[in-house]
Amino acid sequence: MPHIAIIGAGITGVTTAYELIKQGFSVTVFEKNLYPAMETSFANGGQLSACNAEVWNQKSTIVKGIKWMSQKNAPLLLNPSFNMHKYTWLVAFLNNIKNYEKNTIETVRLALDSRKHMFAIADQEGFDFNLKKKGILHFYHTAKDFEVAKNVNALLNRGGLERYGVTPEEIKAIEPTLTGDYFGGFFTPDDATGDIHKFTRGLATVCEKRGVKFCFGANVLKINPALDRVEILYNQQNPKHQIEQAAETSVFDGVVICGGVNSYHLGDQLGDKINIYPVKGYSITVNLKDERSVKNAPWVSLLDESAKIVTSRLGVDRFRVAGTAEFNGYNKDIRNDRIQPLIDWVNKNFDIATDSVVSWAGLRPMMPDMMPRVQRSKQARVFYNTGHGHLGFTLSAATAVMISHEIQRALVA
Repeated sequence: MPHIAIIGAGITGVTTAYELIKQGFSVTVFEKNLYPAMETSFANGGQLSACNAEVWNQKSTIVKGIKWMSQKNAPLLLNPSFNMHKYTWLVAFLNNIKNYEKNTIETVRLALDSRKHMFAIADQEGFDFNLKKKGILHFYHTAKDFEVAKNVNALLNRGGLERYGVTPEEIKAIEPTLTGDYFGGFFTPDDATGDIHKFTRGLATVCEKRGVKFCFGANVLKINPALDRVEILYNQQNPKHQIEQAAETSVFDGVVICGGVNSYHLGDQLGDKINIYPVKGYSITVNLKDERSVKNAPWVSLLDESAKIVTSRLGVDRFRVAGTAEFNGYNKDIRNDRIQPLIDWVNKNFDIATDSVVSWAGLRPMMPDMMPRVQRSKQARVFYNTGHGHLGFTLSAATAVMISHEIQRALVA
């Protein structure tokens, strides 16, 4: 069977390796970090959320972004400084408003398929990643927001999602730890949560046992495709001495680019327009260190529409809270003025201590139509599984199956 290289050991790269090794391919994964899942797959919101499949391509998103530009703690923040990539991406985003309904329905269907594959992996492989199948509760503070949400819910239902409206009383019954006042909500009983970092690391261990080779600390410099092979030029650092070795070249039968935000640059090198822009998201992990906090942190996953904040309970002693979208290039700095609103939100909605909080920021690989790229390159033997945006955990199990079948057709059939 062909030997396939994968670039990137985040959630998409590792799930792709898993599907390919199951089909009998030889697989080598190149990762610039020393471990899997150290960037965007490190500390996201933790939701396996078909209910969050609505794409962002609406005029209202742009209007809110402009309105919020002067507010440092706004859920969506756009740095107005000129950058050609950013503004051409925004134009493409606007051009996809016409595809809002079609792309939302397609994303729902993909998410439902992925959820099935994810649960199957959990059952078959048995490693722990704090999977909880308690549903996701989406709540709203005003009648206006709830009315808008009814139309969105109808669209999600058209995609096959079981999601239904709930009253304020039902919200409190579903998640009794909530302390605020809410107008109404929607509940998706079959969605779930888990720790994306633990999942990716656990699945990487499974892959290694099945024969996948991981090449860590490897910075891919160039991909040279040919009709009969693909050459990958890379530098690999020595972790003990923190020095780079001389560049090496390895030869493969094909390569899958799963490089997150770096897929844009690799695609550009190959003449492919993979128009990914990095959209920064933030999270906090609240360590539940006392009995009161353990008791009062929610087990049902939540999504607050007005704050654009999501939550997940990661075992007994951790509570993950994530949100915000920041268009500010490749900057990964953790800004306190973006973290503090997450802490304030926890204090507003729950009776738990926030004296032990771990902050994180990561770059979501976002396409302007909000759809992942699962496709062949213009170049022979090159494939893409990337651009999942804020839904990498939700969609990756399905897109890994899709790209493995594409590779099977192209290189084996």
